[in-house]
Amino acid sequence: MSIGYACLNIGTPNTKMRSVMQRNATAEKLTEVTAHNLVALEWMIDYNRENDIKLFRISSDLIPFGSSPVNKLDWTEIHKDAFDRIGVKIRKSGIRVSMHPGQYTVLNSPTEDVVDRAIADLIYHDRLLSALGADRTNKIVLHVGGIYGDKEAALQRFEENFRRLPETVQNRLIIENDDRLYHIEDILGLAARLQIPAVYDNLHHAINPPPSGGDDQYWIAAAAKTCSPHDGNQKIHYSQQAPGKRPGAHSDTIQLEPFMAFHAQLPDQQIDIMLEVKDKNLSAIKCQNATTTTSRMGLLEKEWGRYKYAILERSPAIYQAIRTLLKDKEAYPVLEFYCLIDTAFAEEIRPGYAENAAAHVWGYFKKHATDAERRQYEKNLANYRNGTGTLATVKRQLFKLAEKYETEYLLQSLYFYLD
Repeated sequence: MSIGYACLNIGTPNTKMRSVMQRNATAEKLTEVTAHNLVALEWMIDYNRENDIKLFRISSDLIPFGSSPVNKLDWTEIHKDAFDRIGVKIRKSGIRVSMHPGQYTVLNSPTEDVVDRAIADLIYHDRLLSALGADRTNKIVLHVGGIYGDKEAALQRFEENFRRLPETVQNRLIIENDDRLYHIEDILGLAARLQIPAVYDNLHHAINPPPSGGDDQYWIAAAAKTCSPHDGNQKIHYSQQAPGKRPGAHSDTIQLEPFMAFHAQLPDQQIDIMLEVKDKNLSAIKCQNATTTTSRMGLLEKEWGRYKYAILERSPAIYQAIRTLLKDKEAYPVLEFYCLIDTAFAEEIRPGYAENAAAHVWGYFKKHATDAERRQYEKNLANYRNGTGTLATVKRQLFKLAEKYETEYLLQSLYFYLD
């Protein structure tokens, strides 16, 4: 089983993607931004390798205007070295990648121009995955689209337009139930006709179940029957409803108790689970640590090293509780550990606690910092204390000092990334 996350990474330097506005989309700018985004992707792949994350969704925005006539560049050739290098890392690490075109890629639209653009976009996604040397087990996930007043006609139109796709794209495509129009039973019927896999999404199913009912376990088992050996492991999407938000809004983090209940009833423990959640890789590692068969305290200690100062500025009491929890080196209190972390992040950052955490971080530099750096730190802290400055300014200086003095432990700290 692999547990993965989508598109963005939290807490790893140099992983932020860039975009281009159409009016600025010169060949030079497109080349520059694509090169930057490939560097960001490589950093994310390196992070995934180091943390044994085997499932990752690549952002569709990796190549600016990748499927649009705006970008006429042969970007696969221009950036061939980067694609080759990243692809080798992906394959050697056994990482399974995927992509998920957005809401404007509508293959079953009654408007021919929309369909043409959808086909071009799916070809772009396949081209990108092929440039990485990814085989057909690395998939493109797509929703069916609209109903346009006649669901059966819309499903038929999807099938007809699917036949227009190049074979390589057809081999990569998998379809997913959505939260409004096409429930899992619709998807399974279409997948069977097209002989492609169906992706089951638990939250979409909770919002838009078929009239026949059926629980997660039933429909996951049914979706498994659409997967053939050359498609790789069955893949599902898992998310949790964000409290107080519109139905279908993803939660900020994955709560372990409901996830573990979901995981326990999976008909196949080797299934691949793509998490759709705001905190991305953080929840992926959380769920991975909770389900590992090789539990060891070192996993939680590594996590604590990244979380500790972000916890300290929210709740010194929880900070101390976690330190106490981790003293028993024979135990593996994974559920208690993450419950305490989630409880801390429900707290607001208080000025006194924030100053205390900043002082702990400053302690890494105080023997090396110049007088000017010390004065600036004290000024930033004083301004924050009296309301004329912000905590962000304090942290920005501390992060620059971590870079200057090459304090790798701090550069990996979530203290700088979680507000």
